[in-house]
Amino acid sequence: MTKNSFEIVGFDLDGTLVDSSGDLTAAVNDTLAFAGRPLLSVEQVKTMVGGGAKHMLAQGLEATGGCTPEEFRPLYKRMLAYYGAHLSVHTRPFPGVIAALDQLDARGIKSAVVTNKFESLARSLLADLGLTERFACIIGGDTMGPGLSKPNRAPIDEMIRRCGGEVGTTRTAFVGDSIYDIMAAKNAEIPGIAVSFGFLLEPVEDIGADAVIDSFAELLPTLERISA
Repeated sequence: MTKNSFEIVGFDLDGTLVDSSGDLTAAVNDTLAFAGRPLLSVEQVKTMVGGGAKHMLAQGLEATGGCTPEEFRPLYKRMLAYYGAHLSVHTRPFPGVIAALDQLDARGIKSAVVTNKFESLARSLLADLGLTERFACIIGGDTMGPGLSKPNRAPIDEMIRRCGGEVGTTRTAFVGDSIYDIMAAKNAEIPGIAVSFGFLLEPVEDIGADAVIDSFAELLPTLERISA
C-alpha cells in the first residue's frame, strides 16, 4: 500500500467477517418454537440481521404473526440467553478473512470491528473463533449508548480514536454487508466497501457503497484503487 493509503480498516461482524447465519437462525427458531410460531429458514433470517438482536427477533415475530411489547420482552430475553450459549456452533469466518487480515497487518494497517451485536456477544464470539487479538478494538451496538449504533457515525468515530487515529484526518475505510454499515461510513465521511456475499436485504448495488467486493481476495486491490 502507498503512503497515501488507509491506516485503519473497520469491519462489520455478522455477514461480513463471519457467517453466523446458522447460529442466529437457531436462536430465532428456538424462540419461535417456544412461542408456538412457525420456524424460519436461514435465508429468511439473513434478511433480518444487521440492526441488532432486538430488531432481528422483532422481524422474526412480525413475520410469524406479530407480537405485543408485553409478549416481546420475555421472548427477547430467552433468545439472548440461547444465543449467548450457542454463539459459535456453526459460525465461521468467511473464506479469505484470515489472509486479508494478515495482508493488512503486513502493511501496518489496523483492523477493527464495529458491529450492532452487543459488545459482550461480539467479544465472546471472536474469542471462540480465536480472532480477538486480530483487532485493535471491538465496538458493539451498545458500546456508545442508546441510539448510537450504526448507521450513526458515533461508533465509527470511536473506532478511529481507539485505533490511535484522529477523526476527519486518519485515512479510514469501513467494510460491511448492510445499509446500516454503508450509511454509517457515509455519515462518518469515510469510504464504505460492501461485500456481496453477506446478509443482504436488497441488491448490493443499491446500498450506495463506494466499492463492492465478491471475496476477501479483492479487499487489498480495492483499497488500493479507492485510495488513489
